[in-house]
Amino acid sequence: MHQERGANRAMPDAATQLDIYRRMIRIERNDDATIRTIKQGRLQMPYYSARGQEVIPSAVSVNLNPDDTICTIYRGIHDMVAKGVPLRPLWAEIAGRVTGTCKGKGGPMHITHPESGVMVTTGIVGSSMPIANGLAWAAKLDGSRRVTVAYFGDGASNIGAFHESLNLASLWKLPVIFVCQNNRYAEHSRFDKCTAVDRVAKRAGSYDMPGETVDGNDPFEMYAAAREAIERARDGGGPTLIEAITFRFLGHVFGDDDKYMDKAEKAAAMARDPIPAFRARLLESGVATEQGLADMHKDITAEVEDAMQFALGSEFPSVDELRRDVFATEIAL
Repeated sequence: MHQERGANRAMPDAATQLDIYRRMIRIERNDDATIRTIKQGRLQMPYYSARGQEVIPSAVSVNLNPDDTICTIYRGIHDMVAKGVPLRPLWAEIAGRVTGTCKGKGGPMHITHPESGVMVTTGIVGSSMPIANGLAWAAKLDGSRRVTVAYFGDGASNIGAFHESLNLASLWKLPVIFVCQNNRYAEHSRFDKCTAVDRVAKRAGSYDMPGETVDGNDPFEMYAAAREAIERARDGGGPTLIEAITFRFLGHVFGDDDKYMDKAEKAAAMARDPIPAFRARLLESGVATEQGLADMHKDITAEVEDAMQFALGSEFPSVDELRRDVFATEIAL
């Protein structure tokens, strides 16, 4: 059931295009500030940059309702920002402060913010998918029209959790959308060196669900595919597998020298950076003006700076937090 891109697909209106771009800039400015703060020695933590992949969660999230949920992975900070996690508690969490989303105890690899629909950020490769199935099953049981998005990378499509999750989601017609952000590298391994098929979306046919490969750096393609899949899930039509082709601009983890990456391929991908490309398109079409985008950039930069200052000015968790949120009832020894 692998699908090719068709005509007459949904197009984002002007306001939605600006919303997608706003989320992309929010991701980019947040990423830039995080890397800068690490280099300054003001943050000490593992960090997984998502530069180059901003379009995917931005174009998905504009199609989601506030109560729709996502499950993502430790490389998914862009997914969290796009879904609307407030930057102050997000920064406080990655900085390990008590004002963070998980009181500083989750850190950058385990950010959770149910208020914005970010239910789980997991450090276990591929585990976003079975958890998303559980959330989708809950939505089906309570009769809501809530949908769940599971984000994961191309490497995770080769593990058992991927196949088990797609099988069960199709069998039970769960309102879940599986979004594979295929950035060509599973940690340090090229896609074509560890994946037997040339397109992850082809695997959808094995589980009798729609599957589609799209340009994950094209906001219009990504929006159309996400909208179609989300509406299908909301209407009881079951799951969809979307493979979004993209490229990550930095190594797997910050500090990785990315020697395993093809330099020419990387340079070509960075020359096609989706942010300036979309900006040019917005200006050319008259959807945006230079001044309007400059004002947007200024506001987002200020928001990120405020979040960083808030986080670094917050307290670390007290010793009491070691035992809090661990057991529902604690038995005295």
